[in-house]
Amino acid sequence: MNPKQKHNFIIMWISNMLVSGTTTMIMPFLSLYINTLGNFTEAYVQKWSGLIFGSTFITAFLMSPIWGRIADRFGYKPILIINGIGLSVSIFFMGHVQNVEQFFFLRLAMGVVTGFIPTSLAFISSQTPKESAGKILGTLQMGSVTGSLFGPIVGGLLADSFGFKYTFYITSASIATATLLVITLVHEIRKKRKVNAVHYTQLEVLRGITKHRLLFNVMLITALIQIGNFSIQPLLSLYVSELTTTTAQLTFLSGLTFSATGLGNLLFARIWGRLGDHIGYEKVMLMLLLIAVVFMVPQAMVTALWQLVILRFLYGIAMGGLIPATTALIRREAPVVVQGEVMGYNTSFRFLGNIIGPVFGGIVSGIFGISSVFYVTGALFVIAWFTLHFARKKAVQHLEDILEQK
Repeated sequence: MNPKQKHNFIIMWISNMLVSGTTTMIMPFLSLYINTLGNFTEAYVQKWSGLIFGSTFITAFLMSPIWGRIADRFGYKPILIINGIGLSVSIFFMGHVQNVEQFFFLRLAMGVVTGFIPTSLAFISSQTPKESAGKILGTLQMGSVTGSLFGPIVGGLLADSFGFKYTFYITSASIATATLLVITLVHEIRKKRKVNAVHYTQLEVLRGITKHRLLFNVMLITALIQIGNFSIQPLLSLYVSELTTTTAQLTFLSGLTFSATGLGNLLFARIWGRLGDHIGYEKVMLMLLLIAVVFMVPQAMVTALWQLVILRFLYGIAMGGLIPATTALIRREAPVVVQGEVMGYNTSFRFLGNIIGPVFGGIVSGIFGISSVFYVTGALFVIAWFTLHFARKKAVQHLEDILEQK
C-alpha cells in the first residue's frame, strides 16, 4: 500500500470502529425502549422487538446492490458519506419517537443507509493490491469487531446513566463524527475506466453472477454463515440462563458469552487474511468452515457456562476469517467496472442470512429445544463446506467473459 492508501485505511479503521460500536450500543435495550412507549403485554413487546430488529436488514438487503452500482459510477466516498449521514439522522430521531410504529419505520429507513461497514470493506478492497487483500481486509474487520465488542457494554452503561433518549443522541453524534472523518480525511483514489469500457445493466450483472459458479456459491455460503450466526444469537441469553443457577448477574454473563465470540474474531481476523493471501481464499474458507463445525456442535452438549464461553471463543476464531476471505475472493474475481455492484449483492446475501437466521433458530428451538440449534447450525456449515468444495472442482470461469456473452 502506498502512503495515500495507508492513510485511507487508518481513517476507515477508526470510522468502522465508531460506527460499529455505536450502532450496537442501542441493541441491548431495544425491547426495554419499546416498553417505555406504552403499556404493553410481554408478548406484544417480544413481537415488536423481533420486527424492529429485523426490519433494518430487510431494506438493507434490497439496497445493497443499488449502493454498489452507484459506487461503481461515482466512487465509494459519496456512498460512505450518504450512509453515515443517514444513519446519524435516523438514530437521532429514534430518541423522539412517540409510538412503536414510528420506531419501526425509522428502523426500516435506517436499513436503507446501513451499508457503511460493507461499503468501507469494498472501498478498501478496491484500493488494495490483490495479493495482500486478505490481510488488509482482515485488519480492517478488527476495527468493526472492536467496536461491536464494547458497543453493547457502553450502550448499557449510558442508558443506565443518562436514559434511552440521550443514548440515541450520543450514538448519532458518534456516527456523525465518523462521517466527518470520511468527508475531511479520506481521499479516494479512483481507478480510470477505459474509454471504451462496457456498461452492463443490473440484470446483466445479476445474470452473470448466477452463471459464475464460484461467485454464486460463495454468496450462498455467505448467507448460510449468517443464518448460522443469527439463528442462535437471540436465544443465547436463554441458553446462558439454563446453565447458571443464579439470575443476579445474568445480563453480565450473557454479555460475556456474546463477547467471547467477538474476541476470538478480533484476535485472528488478520492472521486468516494473511494466510488466504498465501494459500488461496477458498482453502482458508474450507478450513474455517470445518473449524466452525468442530466448535459449534459441542456447544449443544455443555454442562457449565465456562465451557460455553470457551467454545464461543474458539468458534469466533473461525468466524474471524470468513468475511475477509469472501470479500477478498470477490475482489479477485469481479472486474473493476462492476466490483462495487457484485460486492453489493454479496452484502445482500449477508443481510438475507441476518433476516432468516433468527426466524429459523426460533422455529428449530421451539420444536426441538435450544441445544438443537447448534446441531442444525453445524449442519449448515457442513453444507457450505461441500458447496464450496464442489464449486472449486469445476473449470475456472471469468466473470468478464460471462458478462460479454449476450
